[in-house]
Amino acid sequence: MATEQPSAIDDILAEYAGLETQLSDPSLHDDAANARRVAKRFAELGPVMSTYQKLASARDDLAAATELAADDPSFADEIPALTEQVAQLDAALTDLLAPRDPHDADDVVLEVRPGAGGEESALFAADLVRMYLKYCERHGWKAQILGVTESDLGGYKEATLSIRAPQATRDGVWSRLKFEGGVHRVQRVPVTESQGRIHTSAAGVLIYPEPDEVEEVAIDDKDLRVDVYRSSGKGGQGVNTTDSAVRLTHLPTGIVVTCQNERSQLQNKARAMQVLAARLQAQAEEEAAAAAAEGRAAQIRTVDRSERIRTYNFPENRIADHRIGYKANNLDSVLAGDMDALLDALVEADKQARLAAE
Repeated sequence: MATEQPSAIDDILAEYAGLETQLSDPSLHDDAANARRVAKRFAELGPVMSTYQKLASARDDLAAATELAADDPSFADEIPALTEQVAQLDAALTDLLAPRDPHDADDVVLEVRPGAGGEESALFAADLVRMYLKYCERHGWKAQILGVTESDLGGYKEATLSIRAPQATRDGVWSRLKFEGGVHRVQRVPVTESQGRIHTSAAGVLIYPEPDEVEEVAIDDKDLRVDVYRSSGKGGQGVNTTDSAVRLTHLPTGIVVTCQNERSQLQNKARAMQVLAARLQAQAEEEAAAAAAEGRAAQIRTVDRSERIRTYNFPENRIADHRIGYKANNLDSVLAGDMDALLDALVEADKQARLAAE
């Protein structure tokens, strides 16, 4: 086992035992937010504990087989397989204990906005939203559209989604979708093109870990402007008769968040506050990372066709991720939510980059 493991695993054993004690205490659930945090951390440590226990058992079996082989040669036959098992589990535990993104278990807020390309860009933004919704459906995640403004042709001028896993896991929504932030470029013949020419346009995706509670990010009421209005549908047409939609403007940063899909103005404001908290948290972390010249790469804030992380080429049914050189001719499947091969490649590239940096 690597030299750094003993102290790391000792800390985790102690933390896991403490969490187990807390979860067995009925009074923990008097504070729902704290109960969620404890349960979430307990789930995060589950794979580490499971691998550690399997490794300890395999080592005991190997030690016993080695000792008994001196008197009974039949035990010697078990030693090679047990040695290999110990090595594999040791490597797996080392990987689990390696530094990782602290937000990997988090749920997310995802925003999609059209960029260069006019109406075609808005239509592509809607295609991206549908792609993410279908991917969430495949994985059993709960995706909720918090707010959307449609264009005249049914595209999206803006869309905000909340995506949550049904239960706490070590590798949650953020661990899979965190690489989606940036500019997505599309090459196809738009429905607005009468001469069959291929156009290039773009849409931007912004993604943030969603805090468990708004209180985790300090938001002063005096820094907020709250506007209420009627929810709007296609072309800006009102779709209900009450002013239940909420728009929050964070005055110090200029961040604007809208939510219109909850049942009441109070619920819309609460969800908008969660989205605002997520964006402020992400901004603070990006600023801290930039100041230290480390951390995750900042997401692209301007939706320009020349700056892109990925290209969706419809004529060739090809998708290409330019950060890792990934290419595949299954664009139709990806847009139908079959994103795992693409995301697996991004996760593996990120893992190799982390290992190379250690």
